[in-house]
Amino acid sequence: MCGIAGLIVDEPKQLGEIGRAMSRRLSHRGPDDYGWMCSRNKVAMYGRESHPSQAAEVMLLHRRLSILDLSDAGRQPMASMDGRFHVVYNGEIYNYIELRDELSKLGHTFQTKTDTEVLLAGFQQWGKDVLQKLVGMFAFGILDLERRELFVARDFFGIKPLFYSINPSGFAFASEIKSLLEVPAVKRRVNPKAAFWYLDSGLTDDAEETFIDGVKRLPAAHYAIVDIDQPRRAIEPIEYWRIDPDKRIEISFEDATDRLREMFLDSIKIHLRSDVRLGTALSGGIDSSSIVMAARHLSADNLDFHSFSFIADDPKISEEKWVDIVGSASQATVHKITIRPEELVSDLDELISTQDEPFCSTSVYAQYRVFRQVRETGVKVMLDGQGADELLAGYKSYMGIRLQSLLQQGRFREAFMFFCRAMKARDIGGYRLFSEAIRTRLPRFLQRPFAYLQAMASRFVSRGKISAERPWMNHEWFQQQGVPLALPVDARFDNTLHGKLVECVVRSSLPMLLRFEDRNSMAHGVESRVPFLTPQIVEFVLSLPEEYLLNPHGIGKHVFREAMRGITPNSILDRKDKIGFVTPEQKWLSVLRPWVERVMHSDAAGSIPAINQTAVVAECREILDGKKEFHPRMWRWLNLIRWADQLNIAF
Repeated sequence: MCGIAGLIVDEPKQLGEIGRAMSRRLSHRGPDDYGWMCSRNKVAMYGRESHPSQAAEVMLLHRRLSILDLSDAGRQPMASMDGRFHVVYNGEIYNYIELRDELSKLGHTFQTKTDTEVLLAGFQQWGKDVLQKLVGMFAFGILDLERRELFVARDFFGIKPLFYSINPSGFAFASEIKSLLEVPAVKRRVNPKAAFWYLDSGLTDDAEETFIDGVKRLPAAHYAIVDIDQPRRAIEPIEYWRIDPDKRIEISFEDATDRLREMFLDSIKIHLRSDVRLGTALSGGIDSSSIVMAARHLSADNLDFHSFSFIADDPKISEEKWVDIVGSASQATVHKITIRPEELVSDLDELISTQDEPFCSTSVYAQYRVFRQVRETGVKVMLDGQGADELLAGYKSYMGIRLQSLLQQGRFREAFMFFCRAMKARDIGGYRLFSEAIRTRLPRFLQRPFAYLQAMASRFVSRGKISAERPWMNHEWFQQQGVPLALPVDARFDNTLHGKLVECVVRSSLPMLLRFEDRNSMAHGVESRVPFLTPQIVEFVLSLPEEYLLNPHGIGKHVFREAMRGITPNSILDRKDKIGFVTPEQKWLSVLRPWVERVMHSDAAGSIPAINQTAVVAECREILDGKKEFHPRMWRWLNLIRWADQLNIAF
């Protein structure tokens, strides 16, 4: 786990100062070691401390967080035996032992015990096809001096980041945007499209778009090739893996639970490979609890295991009792983190710098504080449950999609029963989808009873709707920037439950959560691993019948709950509430009212043409006075203002 960066310029020049600045901005990702490589006319130079004074056309940079083979042998950039290939790599390849054995049989020899050397040898042997063999999280660049090209790639789910800019001086890439902003040719201008998506709905991290105009992210499961002789030429990211939302397998529920249990335990086993201390995030929910218990199950009493939990001071969202149940059952050393609202203000600028782009909730801060405690405890590798909700229909909003699926299939009786059971839930997520499904799919004789149920449940969904007028948004400015006043639609995803789950995995939900996880963990020199996210598990789960994921009673993660019987405590597996990793955001901002008002009235707020400062101030005042219900967009405004001010972003 590391930080990587690189430059390719259109004509040889002295790159040392830029390289030093880019590397410095990534130092938190790799506090253990540092290295660089420069080349010109197929001649490579390597160094660790001072940068080269000679002009070069390519520079590769690396900051190392040592996890496997802690010796200097694992230093990067790393060269192949013949000197043709040079790699900078961020991530972990969990099946590196198996791949090393396979490559050894093909004649490769190894000088280190690192996965980096295995990746390099695999690329030599199979080229781009090595990507299909990897199990892990990764972002890397491999320079081929013979073909004079740079190969960059990102893992299947985008767990590890990779950003790039094609600018007047050439091509630049890095693990984080802040590093790219050290390149003089990269300008600090906002991307209006990303700003609209964020302000309108909180959508971030979608496809290639970032908040900085001219900075792109390499999409998950893509690679690209950069021509050293034409570094300003547009690149075309190529997709090497895709989830098929239409794939289905015929398997009994019992066999599915057995198979998923086997896959999950296998994934936990290889995710525990490390030469440093391990721990896990523990919210008290099914996902993180199952990771803790599976780790204990596989390791018996041989694992010195630490868990870390944010404990909210609001009893309505506190999961402390569930954390205690798992802590006792696993015999893990449990670390509990509590937060005072004043701490958010004191840490906010640092958090904004950490995240690089605006974020939609203060839960990001709670996660940031968890990783701070992890590092202070001396744990260097963490396992986390990201992705499980998106894979296994863990959110209540999926109920509406499930109802649509049943109606589309003509399974009206099942749809009616599902709807009746779902109405018993205290919070009916996706209710508007329910209503739309009713309006467009039901035969006439069923519309009246459904309308009655709809009226009875309306009190649950009348809150939190965004006004179509959005008086707080400057529509005229967005239109002047050529931004469509609507969220992007991707035709790949239909209205079935499978289609929605795939969309959340690859586009609308998971990419955002993975960004938060990566930046918060790496800000403290901690490697965070997500064992639910392997191609094998994801492809299997998303090919199962919908009722295996979301059962007829509206209970999500059905197949996984049953797969973990006998490992995870039944009291956890039988939970029907869904709290999630949330913070008492409204309470925090009320306590911080003086700070909120200073931000909203600031010159920085007035300099952002995307928002109507007068309307924003008025709505914030009504919320803080208790005259209007809290809405998450209030935090989005605050975050955007502070982000633009701190990073000096022009609109």
